[in-house]
Formats: sequence, C-alpha cells, structure tokens
Amino acid sequence: MKKPNIQDLPAWARPLWEYVPGDAREEAEQSEMLEMIALLGDRILRRECGFAHMTASAIIVSPDRSRTLMAFHRIYNSWAWTGGHADGEKDFEAIARREAQEETGITGLRRLGAGIASLEILPVWAHVKRGRQVGTHLHLNATYLFEADDTLPLRMAQDENSAVGWIAVRELEEKVSEPPMLPIYRKLLKRANIC
Repeated sequence: MKKPNIQDLPAWARPLWEYVPGDAREEAEQSEMLEMIALLGDRILRRECGFAHMTASAIIVSPDRSRTLMAFHRIYNSWAWTGGHADGEKDFEAIARREAQEETGITGLRRLGAGIASLEILPVWAHVKRGRQVGTHLHLNATYLFEADDTLPLRMAQDENSAVGWIAVRELEEKVSEPPMLPIYRKLLKRANIC
C-alpha cells in the first residue's frame, strides 16, 4: 500500500509521513496509519475514536545500553515500555517523554536519534480499566528512543503500574510476558545502540 499524499493529512501528521520505515512491517503499518489519519483527521487523536487512536511510547536505555527502563504494567501483567494516549495532543515526542516521566519518575531524558524511531499498529484486547469496560481497539503508535541516567531515583505510578526498574537487555525474554512485543523491543534496542 502506498502512503497518502501529505496534502491529504493534517499538519500534525507530517513527522509520521516523513518517517523512513526501517523494515517492511513498518512500511505497511505507516501506510495504514496514514490512511486512517487521512480519513479521520483529528478524531484519531482521541481515545473516543473507539476502534483506533494515536499513542506514543518510549524505549529508555542506560548510557552503556545494557539496561532498559520499564514499568510492570497492570493491564498487560508484564514488564513493558512506557507510553500513553495522545488525548488530543499533537506532539508525539512530548507525549512519549511525559508518559515516561509520569510512569517511572525518571528525569533528564535525552532523546536519541532525529525523531521517531519506529511506527507500530498494536492490538489492545478488551479489558477493564479503572472499573470501566474498554473494547478491543488499535493503538497507532509512534516510538521514541531516550537515554537516561540509571542511577537516578525512580517511582511508580500507582494507577498505571506496580513496579518500575532497569531491566538487563539480556533478561528481556524472562521479564516480558507479552511475546509479540519482544521483537519490537529488540528492534528498538538495536536502533538505540547505533544512535
């Protein structure tokens, strides 16, 4: 599938359109994501767009790249990257940075690379959040890479996760209980090594 013309997209989607996919999956998902944005416009920035909406995530690495900062996510019951919904916000890097800070307490994040590090369309299965039913939907996700000082204090976000910590990259398979996410994390950690 070919991605839509930039003229058919809202201005906030330009970084997503300009992103150069790193593999065939990203190329296909970028095209699908942009097509949905062209059809739905700003509506896709809000989770009220029940079947799909924009999110941003962060992969945070230690200066020596041997560890990654993760949160133990209550809904997924797994160690996971940080991230969250756009909720109307149009600056995806700012969303990824804010969510990382809110979920882990980390400060002094330094972005790696020129901008978006990866694009993903991720399924989210029906679940209950804060006592409310949430239907199955898609997250149209932009991921950013950050480096942080792994000696700084951390704190968990009580309503989001039950733990935060630096996970050794070599232990990801033991810690992450969402097998479909492991190739995405590995790909992003590899990209962090070349930044």
